[in-house]
Amino acid sequence: MTTSTASAPPAAPAVPATPATFTVAARAAWSSVVRAGETLTLTDLHGNQAVDFLVYDAADTTVRYSAPDTIHAQGGIFLTTGSVLLSNEHTPLMTVVADDVGRHDTVGGACSKESNTLRYGHHTWSQHACVDNFLAEGARWGLDKRDLVSNINWYMNVPVEEDGTLGIVDGLSAPGLKVTLRAERDVLVLVSNCPQINNPCNGFEPTPVEMTITAAHATHEGRAA
Repeated sequence: MTTSTASAPPAAPAVPATPATFTVAARAAWSSVVRAGETLTLTDLHGNQAVDFLVYDAADTTVRYSAPDTIHAQGGIFLTTGSVLLSNEHTPLMTVVADDVGRHDTVGGACSKESNTLRYGHHTWSQHACVDNFLAEGARWGLDKRDLVSNINWYMNVPVEEDGTLGIVDGLSAPGLKVTLRAERDVLVLVSNCPQINNPCNGFEPTPVEMTITAAHATHEGRAA
């Protein structure tokens, strides 16, 4: 008789002490818990680099970022200083407290093998994509494909025309520009430093970005306020 044993859930990665800075390589994934009151600053080190982003309640990942709730509440599709990232329960997860760029995308979605093949041809099938990054990084926290929802694209420029068409065009960012979010509760963030090379969202050459977690009531440089 064969018996089976349920596999144990993966051990969650350690939560970093603050301040903490991480360089995310071109095309790579990254994730972390950000505690309530802490800030997460994304820095576009080389400019014109899209950063795909998902956020969950760290204590209950069924509570996760909701693009429809966020867009409806703020009355617009672009994120900037003052935007509140709402959950599927219409509760705040994070707030944008500083933004050097002024406009970030909520509708362009994450690239995948399927979307690349449809848009750019079958020869792109083997190219690494943001969905691959989200699946690999999410698995470290017990998440799978059912947990992926419409994501935010920091720094990505996706204008929407009057007739409803949208495009992915050259970014508005530049080297060193930052966007900072404050956690409104303990949250888990997943990042895909977008590997796309078939449209101009990364200038056709993905580059590294930087993530800095700063303690509550500290400046962006990590000093006590």
